[in-house]
Amino acid sequence: MGYNSLAACVADLEKHGHLVRVKELVDPHLEMASLHLRAYEKQGPALFFENIKGCKYPAVSNLFGTLDRSRFIFRDTLEQVKRMVDIKSDPMMALKHPLGYLKTGMAAMSALPMRVSASSIKRFSKIQISDLPKIVNWPIDGGPFITMPQVYSENIQRAGVMNANVGMYRIQLSGNDYIENQEIGLHYQLHRGIGIHQSKAMAAGQPLKVSIFVGGPPAHPLAAVMPLPEGLSELTFAGALAGRRFRYFYDSEGFCVSADADFVITGTVHPFETKNEGPFGDHLGYYSLTHQFPLLRVHSVYQKKDNPIWSFTVVGRPPQEDTSFGALIHEIAGSALPKEVPGLHEVNAVDEAGVHPLLFAIGSERYTPYLKERKPSELLTIANHLLGSNQLSLAKYLFIAAREDDPALHTHDIQRFLAHVFERFDPRRDLHFQTNTTIDTLDYTGGRLNEGSKLVIAAAGEKVRDLCKAVPACLTNLDDYANAALAMPGVVVLEGPKFHSEEQTANDIKALSDSVRGADLDSLALIVLADDPQFSAATISNLVWITFTRSNPAHDVYGIDSFMKNKHWGCRGPLVIDARAKPHHAPNLVKDPLVEQNVDRFSQPGASLYGIL
Repeated sequence: MGYNSLAACVADLEKHGHLVRVKELVDPHLEMASLHLRAYEKQGPALFFENIKGCKYPAVSNLFGTLDRSRFIFRDTLEQVKRMVDIKSDPMMALKHPLGYLKTGMAAMSALPMRVSASSIKRFSKIQISDLPKIVNWPIDGGPFITMPQVYSENIQRAGVMNANVGMYRIQLSGNDYIENQEIGLHYQLHRGIGIHQSKAMAAGQPLKVSIFVGGPPAHPLAAVMPLPEGLSELTFAGALAGRRFRYFYDSEGFCVSADADFVITGTVHPFETKNEGPFGDHLGYYSLTHQFPLLRVHSVYQKKDNPIWSFTVVGRPPQEDTSFGALIHEIAGSALPKEVPGLHEVNAVDEAGVHPLLFAIGSERYTPYLKERKPSELLTIANHLLGSNQLSLAKYLFIAAREDDPALHTHDIQRFLAHVFERFDPRRDLHFQTNTTIDTLDYTGGRLNEGSKLVIAAAGEKVRDLCKAVPACLTNLDDYANAALAMPGVVVLEGPKFHSEEQTANDIKALSDSVRGADLDSLALIVLADDPQFSAATISNLVWITFTRSNPAHDVYGIDSFMKNKHWGCRGPLVIDARAKPHHAPNLVKDPLVEQNVDRFSQPGASLYGIL
């Protein structure tokens, strides 16, 4: 069904048992986040907080906490929207099946944004930033943040909503050096549409007008995170998914206002104006630290008069609610990218590794079918295409396999996919680095903000090794390395000495290589150096999280018996990835034990969440 407001969605979820009200007084400083994290971990209901300390507004979280609940929310429009994305990414489908897609085309036309009268401003009251919920999610966070915003900006060269960008960029409401009620922080990362808009505004010497919407129909925040095909606007997508056109108007200062939002903040970003933003506990499982990001000068803050509800989420080490977001996005648009990249069949930004650090892909290998020996060729072309595609370009590691070697292989089966690659890749030939390039803003493994390297590991052809199912004996009695653990067939995690410097690490790896020289390591594909091998090897999720969030290819990839030939680096023995903690890494997210103890009261007998958490 189509919701005309967040309140309508809340009422529907409550009616069908998908939402629970938290009636007790709750502190927005860490307590709300703690309850949200517990609810998500239990795959529990959405939480509606009625009584927030220091704030008169209620708040809701975990709306998209399960894929089933997301499907329920969009139960009447989901299939139609999938077809709309299909036809936008592959117009020939409409010609092949005209009757089946006629209704889809009509639905897309009827989903175009609708401008309403400026008199709609009467439905809003003006408030201040300090009136909003001051939700702090993690102990070291620099202040309260908006974590479910829809950040709207327009192209000054082509004004209007059809050329607008709507993205989910975090907003710091106070803290650091922000002047209360006058300034807030706008954190956006690389390859985001708002960056293009700000560049154009700066080139013209103008401030960029920005509107921030919170709440509204649940289709609106989902549209803000959708990787949509070229030419399909977020607002049209929001209208199609909501089953109700996105309604908007411009206020007296010329800012776009979502007529269905619960809260709206308007402001301007002036050329080269920045202030420190952060820290913030983010979705890699670490803090993003304090850095200079754009400053938003606040113009107006609006609150819907009729039953406004604040919407928020909590991010941290995956899986979290944004994981469920990702699953829904894949269900809607997962088939779009393979239609755009010749030879690509499947791609997965691995959530367990924090999304951007690790990509899996399956492609075709058809360049030289007449040769008996098969090796990666077309896969490398596909890999370069992926690493030049929008936010996929932020990936650090890309593992790509040939579908012809196993048509049943899928990128979402992490261990099987890794095993398939490790059985086939030749570390002398199939490692391809890009250095001094861009990586995710939240990733500190490169040592500098936004900077790092990439590694493509490609595999095509017959198996070249059978992966070991036990730790090789030569790794169990090393002088400087201990606690060897088998994480999966062909992968061993070792505890090494604490990290001191890259030079020392290079010497240590050479010593390790020398100590196992002559040993039979043909069945071993990868050695991971970690501070806690038992934790790292305990689950496949732990393995990929530790290995790929705590390493940068150019800095941290080594190999047993490595060599350099014609600028190509490779190794004759197993690959080695140094995933130990290093001084330039960001700190892990750790909950406050006292807060965790205090929030137990919400699940005691008679309390709102008894029997739920």
